[in-house]
Amino acid sequence: MKIAIVGTGYVGLVTGTCFAEIGVDVTCVDTNSEKIESLKKGIIPIFESGLEEMVLRNTKAGRLKFTTSLESCLNDVEVIFSAVGTPPDEDGSADLSYVLSVARTIGRNMNNYILVVTKSTVPVGTAKKIRATIQEELDKRGAKIEFDVASNPEFLKEGNAINDFMSPDRVVVGVESERAEKLMSTLYKPFLLNNFRVIFMDIPSAEMTKYAANSMLATRISFMNDIANLCELVGADVNMVRSGIGSDTRIGRKFLYPGIGYGGSCFPKDVKALIKTAEQNGYKMRVLEAVEEVNELQKSILFHKLSLQFNRDLKGKVIALWGLAFKPETDDMREAPALILIDQLLKAGCLVRVYDPASMDECKRRIGDSVYYARDMYDAALDADALLLVTEWKQFRLPSWAVIKKTMNRQVVLDGRNIYEKKEMEELGFIYSCIGK
Repeated sequence: MKIAIVGTGYVGLVTGTCFAEIGVDVTCVDTNSEKIESLKKGIIPIFESGLEEMVLRNTKAGRLKFTTSLESCLNDVEVIFSAVGTPPDEDGSADLSYVLSVARTIGRNMNNYILVVTKSTVPVGTAKKIRATIQEELDKRGAKIEFDVASNPEFLKEGNAINDFMSPDRVVVGVESERAEKLMSTLYKPFLLNNFRVIFMDIPSAEMTKYAANSMLATRISFMNDIANLCELVGADVNMVRSGIGSDTRIGRKFLYPGIGYGGSCFPKDVKALIKTAEQNGYKMRVLEAVEEVNELQKSILFHKLSLQFNRDLKGKVIALWGLAFKPETDDMREAPALILIDQLLKAGCLVRVYDPASMDECKRRIGDSVYYARDMYDAALDADALLLVTEWKQFRLPSWAVIKKTMNRQVVLDGRNIYEKKEMEELGFIYSCIGK
């Protein structure tokens, strides 16, 4: 089977590469010629474990190709996945301009039946707009060519995307014809050997499923952060509370970890978009509005703890940050709590030293040379008045505290991810604070 993937961002590149890995002939399309030329040379624009090796292997085998021209491959493919960006507009709604641009290109140039599958996260009703856009272009040409649209939302976790695609919990597919369902069944058939489910449903339900899933996970995070903040006020330990409620099988243990708020490319954008979709339909998502509010406040919690530690006088203080990415195993800093924290520290007159195993270049691209980019985590802590753990990378779990204690100016550690033990840190001679204790 031959398919095309439009968009070589995180979702598009992972999707195309994984399909190529199981033997599908894949052409990845992007309007960014520099990115395409880099991909042809095996230079990967994103950090994702295992992706580079897989791209090189499938490119060499001829199963994975890259081009800037969607028109050039339209007559050769049966299925086109649209994985272009849907950034939030100023009002929080999803910007569909890229999605509809792809639809227009397809309508203007297609000559055979094509199944157009939306992989991007899009609001309910987008498939209808895609169908109307393609049909409008066909009508302009006076062409009568059959086509189908479908929805196949992605559920990839950054840092574990390859495994998520190759061994998914489920695959959700929204279709409106038997022909489309048969094509998608054929495409995903190799994965059935792993005994997972392909769940077919109507397109609006598939479009809604992605938003509902991400919004539920975001809700759990904000709920636990709210509980953690209350635990601090009443003298409870949020880790004990999390263990107690997580043992209830109706609740489970996942996404119950308190911290400094969620970020990334999905949760913030999708929560905003779902709130906006409800608003456009005369409904108010009161729970999600609270989820968003709690999350924005939580991104400032380390700064407030630090400010109290130094009696609200942070001018001239040297502050070390361990971690910049919104989560480990990625270089993604979109909506990362670190960005808000750095901005607050700089405005307070702090000298900021940062280290992240993957996101240093991305941070420099975003904020320039306003901070010191350390060689390693020990260099970041050198002469620091306080060390703030922002992203829970594995290499931060067991540092040489004896070395850090000697090189820091003051032994203050604020743990934004609760990966250290308070008793142990205090025994080592550190002033320690975390979330929810």
